Formats: sequence, structure tokens, C-alpha cells
Amino acid sequence: MAVWQQVLALDAKFNAYRSPNNPQFRTLYIRRRSQLLRENAKNEKDASSRKEYLRLRAQLLNSRYGSPAFSDQGSIKSRSFSLRSISRNTESLESMIAAGNDTRKFYHHHRRHLSSGSFKYLYEGPMKHVYDSIEVVPTSVAEASKAMAGGKSLSENYAFTGMHHIFDQHSASVTSVKFANDDRSRVACCSLDGTLSICQVIPPPATVICMLKGHRAGVTDFVWSLSNDVILSVSLDGTARLWDVAAGTCMRVIEDSNNSELQCCVFQPLNNNMFVTGSSRSQVQVMNMSTGKGYKGGSSKVTGKVNALTFDASGHILWAGDERGAVYSFTVDVATGKLTKTRRLTVSEGHPITSLSARAWISREARDPCLLVNCCINSLSLFRIVSEDGALQLKKSFSIKQRSLCIKSTFCPLMSFRQGACVISGSEDMCVYFFDVTKESKPCVNKLLGHSAPVLDVAFNCDESLLASCDANGMVIIWKREGKQGTL
Repeated sequence: MAVWQQVLALDAKFNAYRSPNNPQFRTLYIRRRSQLLRENAKNEKDASSRKEYLRLRAQLLNSRYGSPAFSDQGSIKSRSFSLRSISRNTESLESMIAAGNDTRKFYHHHRRHLSSGSFKYLYEGPMKHVYDSIEVVPTSVAEASKAMAGGKSLSENYAFTGMHHIFDQHSASVTSVKFANDDRSRVACCSLDGTLSICQVIPPPATVICMLKGHRAGVTDFVWSLSNDVILSVSLDGTARLWDVAAGTCMRVIEDSNNSELQCCVFQPLNNNMFVTGSSRSQVQVMNMSTGKGYKGGSSKVTGKVNALTFDASGHILWAGDERGAVYSFTVDVATGKLTKTRRLTVSEGHPITSLSARAWISREARDPCLLVNCCINSLSLFRIVSEDGALQLKKSFSIKQRSLCIKSTFCPLMSFRQGACVISGSEDMCVYFFDVTKESKPCVNKLLGHSAPVLDVAFNCDESLLASCDANGMVIIWKREGKQGTL
């Protein structure tokens, strides 16, 4: 699933080159590509062939349309590569895509035309093929983006008509809320009352499908698996639990080896049999879901309690934020689970990091891969990811109210297909904030009022038709966006 999203991102980057005088075709092309990639992803069992397809497609698109980024960086290595043959192969590839053919057929048919040593830079590191390989083509007109966004401004796209539903099934703070992956209708949340709940919000009336009970103390964090069949949760009781979503039952209980309170968790994006936990004793631990045991070499210590974890899209880089204000970067071996500490950045000494979220943007306006960071300094910070080992550089900060609570934020999922790029965050002043990261002045494009307690977490569903926010009183509000936005 993650690879086809990278393929779609790659095509979107080149979309301004494709039929430059026909923006309607570009819109249609991306929609059709998304449909075909989704269908093939359901049937594709060999992930390696899809990754190889992504690599080859990046080469072919670059050879056909060119990229100023390569000449600037001195990255092109054209030793034994025939651009003429690649141009011919590109035409064949486009026709195969239109027909919806299996990617493995393309790979085996065209592999003889590509020199294994040529364009090696495209796949030297896990971030190259997503972040650096193709430069975004900026345009002030962006007709295709406007068409996908319904011809509305960013502020109009994030206008809300009111509350779709309010859930109050939890008796304590709801610490996290997340919609299922690529799902408009199911949302889950966890609470300090020791339970999790799974809810159905579409079609109305919204209902609580099931309550997941078993933790002996507050649940601090959870995450859906990529296929949405498993939920991983961590708790102050020192355990991680794996839940069968369909049955609503606990599949496995994994005790922390140091008997520490667990604060956060995340699945490895390309291998959901691997997950990572962060503990109150400053431990970052890579775990095997099948065995319930840690990987050899898969643990590392930081300076304080680990409050937040996130991976980049490739699953190669992991960031951890601690209570002392530092963000640590690690490289993770996807095959062995080995964890290697690479970088440390202090956002603000002594002020806890409470949320991390990584995103490789393909928006025309926001072209850098970025890390979104909540820190208890009344500020939401956006950092550029500037190297393949996770080094960070501050790009922009936004003002919110956060001095002591574990406030979380996230990227808006459809930012790549409209002008502007948006992030959202909870706040201790009981509001939900929307910020356009491309605006130099007055970046706040919307603020939602309705909670009676600090807003701890926020989450969009996949097509941005609904927004969920949760607060310190245990309330979850589902917000309905104004109008109707089509999905890709």
C-alpha cells in the first residue's frame, strides 16, 4: 500500500509536464492512476517487484521530462544509460499503465534496457526516490490542483458546517484519535480510563462498534495496522496489546522488558510485523509482532521519557521525541530490526516533545519532506528533513497554547492536490487550529470552537470529509466539512 502511494506521488510531481495545455486531462490522469494503483495493490503479493517498478518509473519519467534538481545537485550519472531507449520504453510504460497491466510484467519486459549501474543515485537511500529524485514544478495557476480542490481557496476547503457527531463513551481523557487507513467511516480512540473504542461515523447514525477492554491502566497511544485488521495499543500498565479489529478481542499481550510505563507506539510502515514502543524509562524498543519479543540490536536509550515516535514513508528513518525537548533520529534495518542512533536536535531544553509526524509533500507550494513537532513552548514547529539520516532544520513555527499537556498534531492528507499545504493541531485553549505552511503572515486559516477542555489530538479521514478531535474531558467531536469533496 505504501509503495503505490509513492508511485502516485511520483506521477503527481510530473503532472504539470504532462499535457501542459490541458489541465483537465492532468486531473483525470491522476484520478485514473490512483484507481489502478489501488486495485493492483490489493492483488499484489510481491512487494519487491512494486518497489522495483517505482525505481524504474522514476528513471523513465526523469529521462522523458527532465528535472532541474539533478543538474543543480550534480547527481546524474549517465555512464551506460541510453536515453533514446528509455524514451521508447516510456511510451510503452504509459500504454501499459492505461491498460492497468501488472507491474511485474513491465519490470521483466524492460529490465534488459536499464544499466544496473546507471542512475544508481535514485535508489541509493530510502528517501531518494521519494524526496529528492524529482523536483516539483511550481506554477501560480495550478489549474489541476484547483480542479481537485473544487476550485476553492484553502480557507474555503477547511470551512466546517458544524458537528457531525459527539462521542462521550470514555470516562477520562481521550489521549489519541485516528481514522482507519484509507477509510472514511471508521475511527478509533484510546483513553486514560484504560479502554479503546472503535466507532462507525458513516453512514449515520454514528455508533460505537465495540469497546476494547483489557489494559489495567490508562492507554496512552495506539495505531492501526496498514490493512486495518489489527490495532496496537500501549499503556501505563507497562504492556502493549494487539487487538483483532473484526472480533474486538485481544490477540496478544506484550510486557515491557523493564516493566516501564509505555507512552507511544508506531508500526513499521513497510513491515507491520515490526513495531516500536517508547517508554517512561527513556527506552526506544523495536518489537516483533509475531513473537512478542524485541529484535537483537533493536533498542536504544534517549535522555528522557519517550513521548512520541514516527517513521518516514520508507520505514528507514525513525524519530523519537522525549520529555527533555530533544528529537532523536534513528536508522532502522527493515530486515533485522537493528536500531542505529544518528542525530539529536534540541527543540527547547527542558520542554517536552509531545507529538511527531513526518510527511513527504508533493504540493507545488510545499516541496520539502518535513517533520511536524509539538513542544510545550506554546508553539507548533515544522522542520525540513535535510539528510538521509534524519537531520532536521527549522522551517516555520506556529503559535498555539501548549505549556504542559500532551497535545498532538497532523498533516492534512489531501494537501498534495491543491494550492497551499495545511497542518492541524489541538491546543490547551480548547480550540482546533488549521495552519497554511506556505503563508508568511496570518498562517491560521481556521479555528474550530466546541470543546470544553484542552484538545489533545486531531485526525482527518482519508478524503477530508470528516475531522475528529478529542479532549481532556473524554469527549470526541466529529466535524463535518462544508460542501462535498470528491476523492481520488
